[in-house]
Amino acid sequence: MLSIYRHMGVGLLVTAAVALGVAATPPLAALIFGTPLKWVAMFAPLAFVMFMSFRFERMSSGQVRAAFYGFAAVMGVSMASLFLVFTGQSIALAFASAAVMFLGMSLWGYTTNRDLTRMGSFLMMGLLGIIVASLINLLVGSSALQLAVSLIGVVVFTGLTAWDTQRAKGEYLAYAGSGETEKLALFSALSLYLNLINLFQLLLSFMGQREE
Repeated sequence: MLSIYRHMGVGLLVTAAVALGVAATPPLAALIFGTPLKWVAMFAPLAFVMFMSFRFERMSSGQVRAAFYGFAAVMGVSMASLFLVFTGQSIALAFASAAVMFLGMSLWGYTTNRDLTRMGSFLMMGLLGIIVASLINLLVGSSALQLAVSLIGVVVFTGLTAWDTQRAKGEYLAYAGSGETEKLALFSALSLYLNLINLFQLLLSFMGQREE
């Protein structure tokens, strides 16, 4: 579990460093977000996740590690736009709120004796619904739908944090000592990383103050 949180923490630092670097370089930010490249920045992280999911079994630990940190860097490029839209104070507040919620639910997921498997199935259905609603909202641009997606998303990703933590703990107990431990740690780090990042972005979407 320490390996999972270590990889996740380093991944967050990579994302933050890249996001700040892009946002602090106006010509680069303009090139990415002022041209059709913004769509590449938006969907590249999803492409990385799909690639890792489909290729996981055939990848070595080193390849999974490189893919994870590459994904964290690409996510940083995508998230650089947040520093151009929202104030630094609201970004810090939203991340702090997300981190507190994440840590609380991850601790509960790790220590509870309750089987969260059934809850996980329900939450995955909720996640699918959020993805579909978000894609629809890209076309219709409804503020009411965006608010609903954000509120439901906070509940879903908070629950997924507990479920993913319990799942990671169970996988470690099942595969401890095998050659798959490091790969599983990286994949679990990716899952928890995504939960925290999405929780942060959803909180920021309805509590963040925009730059004037």
